[in-house]
Amino acid sequence: MTELEIIQAIEQNAAAQSFLGAFGGLALALLGAGLAAVLPGIGSAKGTGIAGEAGTGLLCQDPSKFGKVMILQVIPGTQGLYGLVVWFFAIFSMGLLGGAAPQMTIAQGCQYLFACLPMALGGLFSAIAQGRVAAGSINILAKKPDDWSKGMVLCITVEFYAILSLLASMLMIINIS
Repeated sequence: MTELEIIQAIEQNAAAQSFLGAFGGLALALLGAGLAAVLPGIGSAKGTGIAGEAGTGLLCQDPSKFGKVMILQVIPGTQGLYGLVVWFFAIFSMGLLGGAAPQMTIAQGCQYLFACLPMALGGLFSAIAQGRVAAGSINILAKKPDDWSKGMVLCITVEFYAILSLLASMLMIINIS
């Protein structure tokens, strides 16, 4: 390797390090916020789809149960809303709503990334699980219409864990300095 090649390699390394130092922290923070919004949204889409598939079967037989089926189908969609709340809260906490890109260290970016992960993963998996429970609750509605509220209670049990994920992410974001 010639001296010129060594100097160019050092300059490229310095440029890469300065890019990572300048944008790496913010990129990690935005990745966390984005995951907190997108993954629960995917889970909610999957969960409401599962419940919707079960609901269409019942509605073919008894269209008068549309209101109750719709309530059971919508319940898995709340995780997507919780994810959006965490995204907004993280973006606000980063100072991005002020219009300027904040300077953020890699460590601070990692804090935001890891603070958003409980909602991202908890929202994804709980929404899908809640969709399955909602589909089972629609089966209760089909076979024993007077007991459909028992299915609601089962759905709310899964919702509790989505709320815990929301709470964990919010508390961690609040404590990022």
